[in-house]
Order: sequence, then structure tokens, then C-alpha cells
Amino acid sequence: MNTDQTTSPAKRFRVIYILLILVLTVLLTSEAYFGYHVHTLSRQQEQIKEDYSTFNNISFGLFSVDEWRDRITAAINPKVENYSITPQQKRQLYVKIERQLHALINKTIAAANKPQKSITGKLKKFAFNKIVKADQLHAQVPSFTQTIVSRITSSRSQRKLKNIVNSKLIKAEAQTYDSTQSAIVAVTEAMFKKYNVAITEEFNKAITSQVISIQKTTYNYAYAMLACVLTALLLFWFVSNRVHLQPVLFIALLLFAFVLLGVGLTAPIIEVDARIKALEFMLLGQRVAFENQVLFFQSKSIVDIMQKLISQSKPDAIAVGMIIFLFVILFPVLKLVAGGVHILSDRKLAESKVVRYFTFHSRKWDMADVMVVGILMTYIGLNGILESQLSNLNFKNAFITSTTINKSSLQPGFFIFVGFVFYEMVLYRILKRLSSLRSAVSANQP
Repeated sequence: MNTDQTTSPAKRFRVIYILLILVLTVLLTSEAYFGYHVHTLSRQQEQIKEDYSTFNNISFGLFSVDEWRDRITAAINPKVENYSITPQQKRQLYVKIERQLHALINKTIAAANKPQKSITGKLKKFAFNKIVKADQLHAQVPSFTQTIVSRITSSRSQRKLKNIVNSKLIKAEAQTYDSTQSAIVAVTEAMFKKYNVAITEEFNKAITSQVISIQKTTYNYAYAMLACVLTALLLFWFVSNRVHLQPVLFIALLLFAFVLLGVGLTAPIIEVDARIKALEFMLLGQRVAFENQVLFFQSKSIVDIMQKLISQSKPDAIAVGMIIFLFVILFPVLKLVAGGVHILSDRKLAESKVVRYFTFHSRKWDMADVMVVGILMTYIGLNGILESQLSNLNFKNAFITSTTINKSSLQPGFFIFVGFVFYEMVLYRILKRLSSLRSAVSANQP
């Protein structure tokens, strides 16, 4: 009877211990799975948006002479091809030609009737007045005018006129070019093939649809990651009265922190996206427009920012990159490792100066929380600058309309990193509590 009563609590403890390990394993695996998808989907979204920004880059659109030529030609060609003289234009043409013929007759007669000093000149003037009758010439003007107008407005004449205009347009097109055409063709073919589309409208629609879908899924995975961490903390709180389980659970909590840190460092944290949404004007009654012109696009993670700074040749940039590596990446990792060593090791190693320093005294060197504030302030400041500068490009008048848009935003990686910073603060408090309990138990032992 006493043996059963003794073994029953031990069995219950083993069952609870096994269940705890299983639940923690499931939660940790789930967090890692969700974190992997946050990372991969964020990078996929970044790549898709980079493709979009390359395809719609302002260098290949608004700043391209070839694109201006094509759009203007596309607006002019229909006007030339569909050109025909209307009855009203015929009447106006008739009036102008008739007026010009009357004026020409008057001018010719006036020139012939000028005073002449020579005998030859006087004879020519006499002969002209005898042969040429001004009234008869003016009377024939309407029939001459009608003949001229009929010839000019005939189908044959209009075809010749269109051919002349088209030849001039073709010549102007051949003389108007820059160095972007081959690049535009190469980029267009590559993008259309990659996204299995045939026209620009389909490409932009496919990109927009994919980005919306990926963004929604990524945030769902990020929320699921944070939910796993919160569940682990609640589990620790529920078993907080079981001192023997707390070290194992704390080590599991450290593993959760490593996953959060890894995803928070490698997933994009901020995205800067400035565009000219539309620039349009009317040419010969035709709309000429440039749409979705990307002025600037960048999406970076903390690791990307660090690598970019270190890879530069400027000493100040390298110094900032090294600071980020040491105090935002390396120190948090060393703190987590030291916390695990402090809990798992014997008293001698756990209380060593190095372990205790990184466990309890290195927080002043940990700049993860400073990084969060810095990123947030950078985003607020940069967003304000972009809004101010882009607003200067917004205008609308009788000739041209321009509309800009700022699509810059914080990315899931930032919120994961913020989650890590707060989670690390909670772990620090838990670690201090466990260390105090451990010291109390050691002090009571003989």
C-alpha cells in the first residue's frame, strides 16, 4: 500500500513530464514551421515586387524616349488613318481658296497697271488691258475654286496626303530613340514568360493578385508564430508551482526565442515603395498615359541592412554594420545561450563570471530594443519625407494630370522582431526568478 502511494506521484510526474515535452515539441515545431513560411513568403513577395518594380520602372517608362515615341505615335496614327475632310471643312476650304484667287487676280491686275516709262512697258500694259478683263476673271473664280476643292478632297488626294504624313512619321520615329529599347524588350519577354502572361495589363493584374494573397498568408503565419510563443508562456505559468519542471520548460522557451530571433532578423522588416500612379494628357483628342511608374523600391531585413553596410567601402558604414552585428545579432544570441548554460550547468559553471555577465549584466549592451525604436522612427520619418516629396508631384490642370502614391510599409519581420524583444524581457524575468529559487535551494542544502 505504501509502495503504491509512493510510486503513484512518481508516475503522475512522469506522465506530466512526457505530456509537457510532447506539447512543447508540437508548439516548437509549429512555430518553426510558421516561421519558415513567414521567411520564405516574405522573400517571395519581395522578389515579386522587385519584378514589378523592374518591369514598371520609371527608366523604362516616363524617362524612356522610346516609350514617349511609341505612345505619341499611337495617338497620332489613328488620327492620320481615319482622317477625312468633312462637308464643313470643304465649305471652309472653298471660301479660303476663292478668297485667295480673287486676291491673286487683283494683285496681278494691279501689278500690270503700274505706271510704265518705257515704250515696251506701255505696249505690254495696253495689250494686257485689251486682252484681260478683270470682271471675266473674277466671274470664273467660283468654277476654278470648285475644281480645286474637288481635286484636293478626292479619295486619291487624301490617300497621297496620308502617305506623305505617314512617311514623315516613320522618318521621325527612326530618328527618335534611346538605349532603353533593347532592355525593355528583354525585360518584357522575361517577365511575361515568368508569369505566363501576354500583355502588360495581365502582368500587373497577376502581380497585384499574388502580392495580396501572399501578404495575407504571411501575416497569418506571423500571428500563428506569436500564438505558439504565447501558448508556451501560458503553459509555463500553469506549471509554475512545479519547480522540477521549470528548467526543462525554460530551455524550451529559449528555443522558442531562437526561432523568433532568426525569423525577425532574416525576414524583411521595412518596404519603401514610391510610385507615380498615373501621368496623363490629351494629344489630338487621344489620351496619352504612363501608369504605375515605380520611382523607388527597396525591401530589407536586419541582416540585409547589416550586409549592405559592411559591403560598402566607407568606414562609417562598415562601423555601423558591425555595431548592428555585435549588439543586435550577436549579443542577443549570447544572452540566450548563457541563460541556457546558467540553468542546465552545475553551480560552478552557472555562477562563473562570463556566464553571469551575459545572463544578467549584458543587457546594457543589447540594442535589440533600440533597433526596434530606430526602425519605427526611420519608417515614420521616411514615410513623412516621401509623402511630402510625392505630394509636390501631384498636379492637375487643363493640359496634364499627375497622381503619386506611397506604398511604403512595415513588414511581418518587424513585428516578429518586436515580439522577440518583448519575449526576451519576459524570459529575463523568468530567468531571474529561477536563479533565485536555485540559489535558495542550494543554500538550504547541507
